[in-house]
Amino acid sequence: MSSHPRVHLPAGKELQYFTLFHDRGADWYAEQFAAAGPGQRCGDITPYYLFHPAAPGRIRDLLPEIRLIVLLRDPVERTLSGLFHSLRLGLEPLPLEEALAAEDQRLAEAEAMLLAGEAEHHSHQVHSYLSRSRYEHQLERYEGLFPPHQLLVARSEDLFMAPDRLWPRLLAFLELPQVPPPTRLPRENSGRGEARSVDPALRQHLRHTLARTYDAMERRYGLRWP
Repeated sequence: MSSHPRVHLPAGKELQYFTLFHDRGADWYAEQFAAAGPGQRCGDITPYYLFHPAAPGRIRDLLPEIRLIVLLRDPVERTLSGLFHSLRLGLEPLPLEEALAAEDQRLAEAEAMLLAGEAEHHSHQVHSYLSRSRYEHQLERYEGLFPPHQLLVARSEDLFMAPDRLWPRLLAFLELPQVPPPTRLPRENSGRGEARSVDPALRQHLRHTLARTYDAMERRYGLRWP
């Protein structure tokens, strides 16, 4: 999006204002866009906003007219990507299947604590593998606070595989002049290919575990993954 002349994004990705740094205040948040030019639309790319239970209300309170774009990855691939990301960074001490089994216990009190005003919950951020892939629950929070014309939900794979189709939709949604998409799109969070070595039986188990998510995404948004 930063390639568009009418869009300004901060130098650093993931400002985390509506999640980790909400106590810094709205003035601090506004300062992150001080370099925006006249007529430019400002954007904040922070994936954790989708999962954090307090973020939707905080966003609505400060920016009620905001346009929200949610790009969703195949739920099983997102689960595995998140897990291997934590393993690479040394944030996950457990082996793959044990980490998945421990998730519910690790996150048992997380939402209540965050909604009560706690600044952060470590496992909610770094051990939420399956929970973050249950998109239907997260989107319901936003749908309850924002009208449909302010929310665009699409597959992230389409941005990389068919940018000529999705790019015009994004610009139209943001009411921006149409310009060609960037000639090269960065593959964010692509990892190191560890997920390719995962046992097919585990993949099948994850697909079954997330079956309601796959069904909800197809039924509500027309999004399908093979």
